[in-house]
Amino acid sequence: MDRKQTGRALAVVAAAGVALALAGCGSATTAGSSSSATSSSAGATSGAKTPLVVYSAQGYDSDVTKAFTAATGIPVKLVDDSTGPLLTKVQAEKNNPQWGLLWVDGDTAFASLDQQGMLAPYSPSTTLTAAGQALVPADHSYVPVSTTVMAAVIYNAAKTTTVPSSYQDLTTAPYQGKVGMNDPSQSGPTFPFIAGLMNQLGGQSNGMNAGEAYFSQLKSNGLHVYPTNGDTLHALETGQIDYGMIQSSAAAGEILKAPKSASFDPKVVYLPKATLLPGVIGIDKKAPADVQAEARQFVDYVLSPAGQKIMQDSDPQGDSLFWPIVPGIQASSALPAMPEYQRIDPTFWGPLEGQVNTWFDSTIK
Repeated sequence: MDRKQTGRALAVVAAAGVALALAGCGSATTAGSSSSATSSSAGATSGAKTPLVVYSAQGYDSDVTKAFTAATGIPVKLVDDSTGPLLTKVQAEKNNPQWGLLWVDGDTAFASLDQQGMLAPYSPSTTLTAAGQALVPADHSYVPVSTTVMAAVIYNAAKTTTVPSSYQDLTTAPYQGKVGMNDPSQSGPTFPFIAGLMNQLGGQSNGMNAGEAYFSQLKSNGLHVYPTNGDTLHALETGQIDYGMIQSSAAAGEILKAPKSASFDPKVVYLPKATLLPGVIGIDKKAPADVQAEARQFVDYVLSPAGQKIMQDSDPQGDSLFWPIVPGIQASSALPAMPEYQRIDPTFWGPLEGQVNTWFDSTIK
């Protein structure tokens, strides 16, 4: 996701207990944005361990990193931010990476990093569902761990009874000045959405022209662009827009938490076709061998029942609202059945992210 949530301490207490039983060592650490976690007593006894630096944009990342340290004794330094700024940071540090593990939504960014030789391959032992296996790259350069889709169209049913049935509907008169979306330069999940529409309208063979024409039509029809999911939702809540195109987890969370009234009643529709948006972990290829080993342990923990439980419990009105790809893990009852979706080729669209975002910034915003 691209907007952080708070108040997730309860889930880590239970999950850490499970983790401790599995690992038999450690105690919880303090993992905060840009702050170092402390080693557990077990870690100190067996010798100091190198901190694992985790760059993450997930709403449950703090609880997961704390429980991971409790289970393994490996200290974690968590840098928590929106996806766009984190990816910018990773690129800026290309020649001198300061991260050991990157965890954000969208495999297009990871495909681009892989093509730049920045990721260390890893094949965890966990067998994913068929949907999850389809997301694993041939060279195993990154690991999918969850899925959402982009976009969910959330609308205020208290103000409008007009519901779109296609993306093209949003360019017509009934929607003039009423539609909002996120800025792909800030909101990492938004570039895959734009690429998905370009893929759907033009495909890899016909390029970006049809997609660019579509977004130009949206702009001519009064499209509003906001930084992230939270900002687009705020515009919906305050009546600046009646329709928002945002990440499915954020939309489902809004349905759960927003007070319904005579003036605000949020509902969601998925238009054909939403673009599959996996939550993905990558390991820095330039990290020291011990840090890469720690990162592999972290991936294994995230895919374990204990790790998946924390992911599902820690941000129940936000990023926890994902469709699992680990067998035996059920999606939250607050989620609908997974909508019809397309999967775009990350190796084709990922390297185009800079070009598309620059075009969007200069032409659509």
